Amino acid sequence: MEIRKIRLYLETTVFNYYFDDDRDGHEDVLKLFEAIKAGEFEAYTSDYVLDELKKAKEPKRSKMLALVDDYEVTLLSDFDKVSELARLYIARGTIPASHLYDSSHVAMASVNKLDCIVSYNFHHINRDKTRYMTAVINEEEGYGEIMIATAKEVLDDAETV
Repeated sequence: MEIRKIRLYLETTVFNYYFDDDRDGHEDVLKLFEAIKAGEFEAYTSDYVLDELKKAKEPKRSKMLALVDDYEVTLLSDFDKVSELARLYIARGTIPASHLYDSSHVAMASVNKLDCIVSYNFHHINRDKTRYMTAVINEEEGYGEIMIATAKEVLDDAETV
């Protein structure tokens, strides 16, 4: 029996950390991308991430966008269920209305039944309130709970399995 790989949603901050070698999570992000390339994880991202990456200045913009192809990250596109769930997170106070893309990242991963969102956005995504509230809302809406973690946490958990 083949064991299913952990399916990761790579949020925008992960692509930034790949090139920001002065950040604490940089080395872990590099290791995570290598683990993805080695086939240890399935990686996904979305049009929302691409939209945010396209706002970066060159040459970093092109380098971040190239990671999607270089590491064969699967691109997920928006559909009605994602928008509905993202708006529900906002309506319930999980994520502020001014951060629709952050809410959409979580909704995209939830609707597509991914296992984990990898994020360094500690203001709206990778925080206790978001983990708790999305678990409650996802259960009510028929989606599973989604883990939200840093690259280090994902790698550390993978080592203990």
